[in-house]
Amino acid sequence: MAPSSSLKTDSLLLALDQGTTSSRAILFDRRGKPVATAQREFTQHFPQPGWVEHDANEIWATQRATISEVLVRGRTSIDRIHAIGITNQRETTVLWDRASGEPIAPAIVWQDRRTAARCTQLREAGHESQIRQRTGLVLDPYFSGTKLAWLLDHIPDARVRADRGELAFGTVDTWLAYKLSNGALHITDPSNASRTLLYDLNTGDWSDELLELFQIPRALLPRIVASSGVMGSIMLEGHAVPLAGIAGDQQSALFGQACFTPGMAKNTYGTGCFMLMNTGDQAQVSRSGLLSTAAWAIERPNGLKRQFALEGSVFVAGALVQWLRDGLHLIRNAHEIEALALSVADTAGVHLVPAFTGLGAPWWDADARGAMLGLTRGTNAGHIARAAIEAIAFQSADLLGAMQADSTAALTELRVDGGASSNDLLMQFQADLLGVSVVRPKVLETTALGAASLAGLATGYWADEAEIAQHWEIDRRFEPAMSRDEAAARMSGWHAAVARVRTEHH
Repeated sequence: MAPSSSLKTDSLLLALDQGTTSSRAILFDRRGKPVATAQREFTQHFPQPGWVEHDANEIWATQRATISEVLVRGRTSIDRIHAIGITNQRETTVLWDRASGEPIAPAIVWQDRRTAARCTQLREAGHESQIRQRTGLVLDPYFSGTKLAWLLDHIPDARVRADRGELAFGTVDTWLAYKLSNGALHITDPSNASRTLLYDLNTGDWSDELLELFQIPRALLPRIVASSGVMGSIMLEGHAVPLAGIAGDQQSALFGQACFTPGMAKNTYGTGCFMLMNTGDQAQVSRSGLLSTAAWAIERPNGLKRQFALEGSVFVAGALVQWLRDGLHLIRNAHEIEALALSVADTAGVHLVPAFTGLGAPWWDADARGAMLGLTRGTNAGHIARAAIEAIAFQSADLLGAMQADSTAALTELRVDGGASSNDLLMQFQADLLGVSVVRPKVLETTALGAASLAGLATGYWADEAEIAQHWEIDRRFEPAMSRDEAAARMSGWHAAVARVRTEHH
């Protein structure tokens, strides 16, 4: 899109980055640089083992508060905001009353495992290959479809009310768009829709067959719109601002890392680890336990341009460091882990397999549980810290190995972001295991930048992807320093440890 004539030179983009533990708002300028950030944490609820919930109203309240706060911090006003983009924790499931806009139950978070038995039933009934073929996903409690079905089955009258069109379902992007627009917008984009188990990757629409399988009324579902395109106006402090970008956090980070061509990949080291590789305009079905997912869809004059990705997820990455801090009290804050790990030369044979909520790709073992192996009387806190850092890199190396097996494009570098990417020891070990450069950009807020870029692209703030790519700058490149033989030996030690925690049926 050509730059808009009404574009003020000092205008900014506002990204709402709604994560698993906090809501953030970030302002970006014309060079794609963050100008100001506001962040509010919100409560994690664990009502019983395997259950994880959020209060959707608290998500909304914290997100709304960050908008006012970021304007103050950026010493700016709402009339300078050119457009808004939303990026969000994916798969988290919100069900609310259309008339009141009130949730009728706590939001079920992506980490929640309460529908594991239902997934097993569906698998045993022979539905997995149909689901895989249509959605690109595996049958796992991680995704929204079984969570939504659970809510309809367990909340009194929910199913009846859903059939009557009184209820609305959404992932967190949908919930925020609904609240921001006072109920005018009930929308989602392909990147979020493709994580529900209800979206057909091939047609780009909700699947009637899957809705029937999960017994979900179509009346509940949001309208699917482009990830980059003007979706509607948001009234903020008396000013109408276009909502013009929506993408799930991992796809948004892929866009923010300027991975626009097939074969480019990024890994986000957050609560979990998420690696995505752009596969172009075709969804590639994985033979290695990865997911095929919609990356984004961009509105073009000649129609919708759809991009796809392969994705692998590690459920526990930064959460492992939090556990060392809060569960074991080995460190006072997350930043201390690197120094503690560097207090020893190696892990002295210790492996930590953080299968706290099962294992994600490429294993997909929901029943596996975590273990610390190779302990002796000589094991100290430094060895455990180092084993934790290595576990994050080992899990990511498994994902990349699977991607390389599935993809025709050879990976030349891995672009990294997320909180733990600032850990140099982790990044170097990752490069050593992979045998390719690991590249950390100057702007680590790539998830929020992706949402801002999608909104900026739709509204003429930036002309095209090439202009966005020009803003991407390298902070540091980590080159592999370990021999391939040693890397293979280290991976084989890790796989032996993983084999110890996997459940019998594998």
